[in-house]
Amino acid sequence: MNCNLCPRNCNIDRGEKTGFCGVEASARVCRAAPHYGEEPCISGTRGSGAVFFAGCNLRCVFCQNRDISRGVAGEAVSVAKLRDIFLRLRDGGVHNINLVTPTHYSDVIAEALAGLSLDIPVVWNSSGYESVETLRRLEGLVQVYMPDFKYADAALAAEYSAAPDYPAVALAALREMYRQTGPFVLDGDGLLRSGVLIRHLILPAAAENTLRVIDLVEDNFPPDGILFSLMSQYTPMPELRNYPALQRTVLPEEYARCADYLDFSDIRYGFYQSLESATDEMIPAFDGTGV
Repeated sequence: MNCNLCPRNCNIDRGEKTGFCGVEASARVCRAAPHYGEEPCISGTRGSGAVFFAGCNLRCVFCQNRDISRGVAGEAVSVAKLRDIFLRLRDGGVHNINLVTPTHYSDVIAEALAGLSLDIPVVWNSSGYESVETLRRLEGLVQVYMPDFKYADAALAAEYSAAPDYPAVALAALREMYRQTGPFVLDGDGLLRSGVLIRHLILPAAAENTLRVIDLVEDNFPPDGILFSLMSQYTPMPELRNYPALQRTVLPEEYARCADYLDFSDIRYGFYQSLESATDEMIPAFDGTGV
């Protein structure tokens, strides 16, 4: 069957060749282990059961996980083995199953989750560049959506992610995610049981993009319906010679402008990330651990 799982609509047989995401149809897993670098309501005290998949349907030029997002990496796993990975993480005591960059394996993941009783939330940790039709196939299988909302600026989305349609596509995807989960629910320990946590990474020289993202979230979701995470961890990666603006971290004045704007918005709940987070220390080793 030809693949149209994401908005790229490559319409190719991934059993024969690869599309924009760079990987074949079988899920490739690079790491499956407790992860402590997410927001407190996801990582908790015992970690999030992060399953890092190879490939990506967005492939931003500044990607911090470029070692696995640019093509074949990790180990190809069957649906049965993917289920086993989820269960082993659950049995190890993690707070949730955190599917990192899962979009291009949506069909395989849906099959693995169908009929599987985990008793902990499944977290869909994605770029936000999603097909609404594909998301509808996940209804009832995913309890927490944790999408990025990277761009309100179409020109920026085109330059950095070859996706000029990103703002409209991502907003439609976020609305579908919220339709499925409704307002977020935290348990007595402050852990997210269901709902939508929208992440946004501030980019250098792009504070205006961040302000417009905040506007879109404010205009499209109830003030107390979603969680919003303002991230400042942007770290320059190699191979950015053609992108001068991306060759530095976010300036204090850029961060302050964005944080102040969020403070004065109607968005009530969420997280701020300090500028000191702009390092590569939280990037895990994609060495096949847990696979």
